[in-house]
Amino acid sequence: MCLIIFAYKINSDYPLIIAGNRDEYFDRPTRRLDYWDDFPWILAGRDLKEGGTWLGATTSGRFAALTNYRDVFNINSMAPSRGHLVSDYLKGNYAACQYLEDINEKGSLYNGFNLLIGDAFDLYYYSNKESLIRKLKPGLYGLSNHLLDTLWPKVKTGKTALKKIIDQGNKIDIEAIFQFLKDETRPLDEKLPDTGIGLEWERLLSSVFIKSPTYGTHSSSVLLFKHTGQVVFTERTFSGPDSKNISRQIFFQCIN
Repeated sequence: MCLIIFAYKINSDYPLIIAGNRDEYFDRPTRRLDYWDDFPWILAGRDLKEGGTWLGATTSGRFAALTNYRDVFNINSMAPSRGHLVSDYLKGNYAACQYLEDINEKGSLYNGFNLLIGDAFDLYYYSNKESLIRKLKPGLYGLSNHLLDTLWPKVKTGKTALKKIIDQGNKIDIEAIFQFLKDETRPLDEKLPDTGIGLEWERLLSSVFIKSPTYGTHSSSVLLFKHTGQVVFTERTFSGPDSKNISRQIFFQCIN
């Protein structure tokens, strides 16, 4: 993914609220949100090129999500797929901290990434760009293609929007979340980060929702963990910059 905004233990009804956009080339083969045939306890979209995923949950209440860390000067074309960092956690029953300790030992093999794993009660963050395992405290967080809570304009916009939705009461308006995930507003040039990709690409990638003929926001996701153990996972996919979205929503009760 390229943007994840999440609220952790700041709403009494929803201990974990995740909203995110996956940006990708539109011709990359992808399977939409569903239970996996080979691992039926995993609910996620799937990258059909490499077999991993960017965001997923399990019927036992585990969660994982990933963003790439933008570092154009240090890209290894032979590095393993980062999407397996998410799917491997969801396939097993490893303790989150132990899983990240194992990842930390081999993190240098991968191109830059940020990884969120855990559940509604214990949530962890790790990036191989800082090699530090963080157990997160309750709060409102944002993650794009730099370290956690690096306040790029889209991260600030997303955090402000999600806070406004949460502040309106315990009932979470999923449509309102999807509305801010469709925000195409681009910040002024002086507000843009300089990540080495050139001004035109910085502009293109600066909005919450990205549109171009070949590359852009491929899907938007909202994942809600209720205090009752119910999980609501909603995904909207876009096959191109001018296409209508295809929406799917799945409810399940965590099996502990």
